[in-house]
Amino acid sequence: MEIGLLGATGPAGRAMALRLAAVGIDVVVGSRSAGRAAEVVAQLLERHPDRDLSIRSGDNAEAAACDLVIIATPWDVAPEVASTVAGHLGRKVVVCMSNALARVAGEFQPLVPPRGSVSANVQAVVPDAYVAAAMHHVPATELAAIDEEVQSDVLICSDHPWAIETVSRLVERIPGARPLDAGRLSNATAIEAFTAVLLQLNTRYGTRVAVRFTGIDD
Repeated sequence: MEIGLLGATGPAGRAMALRLAAVGIDVVVGSRSAGRAAEVVAQLLERHPDRDLSIRSGDNAEAAACDLVIIATPWDVAPEVASTVAGHLGRKVVVCMSNALARVAGEFQPLVPPRGSVSANVQAVVPDAYVAAAMHHVPATELAAIDEEVQSDVLICSDHPWAIETVSRLVERIPGARPLDAGRLSNATAIEAFTAVLLQLNTRYGTRVAVRFTGIDD
């Protein structure tokens, strides 16, 4: 399987590319600028010369042509970017990991997009895709630390059961991460908003908060 990341030149996209490549997945880092994507890939590979990381660069269309696609853009452009490559996304699992947040007077606050979540907005612009919301609560710094396990549960929701199953199998490949089926895509509203709480805790206590749920058997 080859996984493409749209708008992957920011912290979240870089970190996800590293983590996926570290477990043996072929990754395409996409961007509106293929040149910028190439620069990022060169930086990632230079940072880990001892690793055999299968990461290549391309524009967003090349990333969208992969078997599974992850949207790693800032939240406010995620639907727009998805719409520009909609022709490549039909009948594919598309993972949205964006959170609609703002920082006001030193506090992180959730924003509510018109359809309730960024993930729902993406599903609306690519109705033929199988959109799943996932990876919202894992900090980019933890994802990028590929010599360490990711100590976090990963909540996954979608209106397409097959998408939840596919993303769950992907998450299971990441050491320390546990996928949890969080229901339909409407639940992405709460999942995305809760990220503001986690960020506030990280800021207040100078740590990286991980989400772990008790009472669920592995």
